[in-house]
Amino acid sequence: MVKRTEDPTGFAIVDKPAGLTSHDVVAEARKIFGTRKIGHSGTLDPDATGVLILGVGRATRLLQFLTSLPKSYRGEIVFGKETSTLDSSGEVVSVHDMGDLKPSDVRKATQLFLGEIEQTPPMVSAVRVGGKRLYELARDGKEVDRPSRQVRVDSFEVEPTANPLIYEADINCSSGTYIRSLAADLGSALGGGAHLRNLRRTRIGSFAESEALPLDEVKLRTSAEGMRDFFTVEIDEDTAKEVSHGRVFPKEHLKTESEGPWALIDRNGELLAVYKEHGDRIKPAVVIVDP
Repeated sequence: MVKRTEDPTGFAIVDKPAGLTSHDVVAEARKIFGTRKIGHSGTLDPDATGVLILGVGRATRLLQFLTSLPKSYRGEIVFGKETSTLDSSGEVVSVHDMGDLKPSDVRKATQLFLGEIEQTPPMVSAVRVGGKRLYELARDGKEVDRPSRQVRVDSFEVEPTANPLIYEADINCSSGTYIRSLAADLGSALGGGAHLRNLRRTRIGSFAESEALPLDEVKLRTSAEGMRDFFTVEIDEDTAKEVSHGRVFPKEHLKTESEGPWALIDRNGELLAVYKEHGDRIKPAVVIVDP
């Protein structure tokens, strides 16, 4: 029989409140679940709210897959004012007269940012340059060159509000997209400037805000549930034993034509490992169970 770990292992879907960093949420979760081995699937700014997926115990090793899932956001774009952080937490650094802004013009401008686009990480991001986080350099008053990155914006919907300079925005995009940069760039494209406020992450992959719980109500889900956005393959007891030892297999051994990675589960629905392609074979990316 394959041995199972008794340490807490699985995923938690948290509705992050404003005012806490993602690291703060992890620190609180460590107290709740009684283990230090907890990580998250993608940083949310302190002022942002919404879906934050935590990996607990051995499931932290699975976060590499969840981090790459597409994400959805809702927020407000404030036109006419640029800030030092590109969001409402920063100081106003430039003011523009955009009183004649029309919804049709705003919607037309959003089309410029659909599909594969290049983004330069803002100085207040957590990207490392020269071994230091950009936000650490920004706190010291420094600005450095940052390599741009390619991201994908699948949809960028805007709706006017009662205030003609504030628009609600709903965005579906790839992992790694900076929403505050989209807001600022949209303002520039319209001949002025803008910043973001009230950002909320509404979805990571198939994990929606309706499933997210406050920290004081959070529950541990199984590792298999956390991998639900990936192809799942049920294996027999003999194969399970080999998987626990990290055995490499011919691809046809899984009897599936789908592309990896594959979440391998036993007949009880418990996640044993995640395998990925390696040439014409498949090998373990993560093994959860002990041999």
